[in-house]
Amino acid sequence: MLRILIVSPHFPPVSSADMQRVRMLLPYLQENGCQVEVLSVDPGAVESPLDPWLQEGLPPEVVVHRVPVPGKPWSRLPGLGTLGFRAIPPLARAGNRLLRTGHFDLVYFSTTVFETHILGPLWKRLFGVPYVMDYQDAWVSDYYALRPENAPPGGRLKYAVIRRIHRWMEPRVLRDCSGLTSVSPDYPRQLATRYPKATLPRVLVQGFPGASRDFDRLPETPAGPLPFDPAGGGRHWVYVGRGGEDMALAASALFEALAQARAAGRDTDVRMHFIGTSYARSGSGRKTFEPLAQERGVGDVVSEQTDRIGYGTTLWCLRNADALMVPGSDDPAYTASKIYPYLLAGKPLLAIFHRRSTVVELFRRAGGGVCVPFDDGDSVATLATRIGRQWFDKADDARRVPLDQDAFHPFTDVACAAEFTGFLRLCLEDARR
Repeated sequence: MLRILIVSPHFPPVSSADMQRVRMLLPYLQENGCQVEVLSVDPGAVESPLDPWLQEGLPPEVVVHRVPVPGKPWSRLPGLGTLGFRAIPPLARAGNRLLRTGHFDLVYFSTTVFETHILGPLWKRLFGVPYVMDYQDAWVSDYYALRPENAPPGGRLKYAVIRRIHRWMEPRVLRDCSGLTSVSPDYPRQLATRYPKATLPRVLVQGFPGASRDFDRLPETPAGPLPFDPAGGGRHWVYVGRGGEDMALAASALFEALAQARAAGRDTDVRMHFIGTSYARSGSGRKTFEPLAQERGVGDVVSEQTDRIGYGTTLWCLRNADALMVPGSDDPAYTASKIYPYLLAGKPLLAIFHRRSTVVELFRRAGGGVCVPFDDGDSVATLATRIGRQWFDKADDARRVPLDQDAFHPFTDVACAAEFTGFLRLCLEDARR
């Protein structure tokens, strides 16, 4: 039995995107020969919604170690107040106690709280335990440096401080790493370009899995306020996920195509809902979709709620929508890990993604929705015409594309768990050579 310690600071009941890989794989790891314990932080230290429904679905045999960290007010300090730096000392102490027993074969860091990855080299030096890193996002990115017109998350000062620290940390962690999982093939390629003299470890490119069991156990109505009323009149098209200026092309083209359809007398009863679009504190998020809709003359039918919602409520929204829409980033490396529950919801689905995104290939292979790709340099008008032709010019029945279950199987939680555990065994063999 392979003994794995998984470091996931955001963990249920915290509803945060970067814990989803671990949460979805956990029910199937033991049957694939992995015994897992999770090292996390106290949920009260995390500025994300709490969703007890997520915790209820965890396998009862999995032990979760939660450590207290300094409180949220410290998060206002540029750079050093982030959760990662607040969590390093308590996670280090707890990890030291666990690894000192000698019962773990490998440590797996699965989180976008990248600062905590610095514990990997420390624990390998102290206890001889190899570690594997999960690239759910780019740890070091030039995206905002190349696009100065776009404001980075958290503001320019905080982003600049964190980016400088990350540039120092990343190569030191990679140097002793025994394996990398990545949601996008672009991230390993970026690492090879950034560190041309380094030898990268073994890599597994695997997106977050699709978990139909989540829909199977979804309550009829989740607790708390609902983001929209399905019986409130009109047809409700829904997007749940982050916003941002990198989605401006896809969103603007969507709204332009809607405006043209309305002018032609089609889809006049559509109501678009953009939900959970900001990572900012509750009530302080900046809207990115509503202003674009107003520019295109469809602001009267577009609503945006910036506050994040729990994952159970997210799935309720997908299940109760009349259609789903996912605007993609102008960054080709963006994979939109949330695309799998959109596909599993079984609703008419419109996805607008960069042609080099792995999402485009997924739709080509498995179907499940209408995917409209775009290229660098495409204008809003050009992309809007493409969206109109492939989505708005079609009847409702033609918008519903069946999902090929056989083609989708490799992306399910069951298949991904088997692939993942096989990869960890190979990483461990590499480390022991």
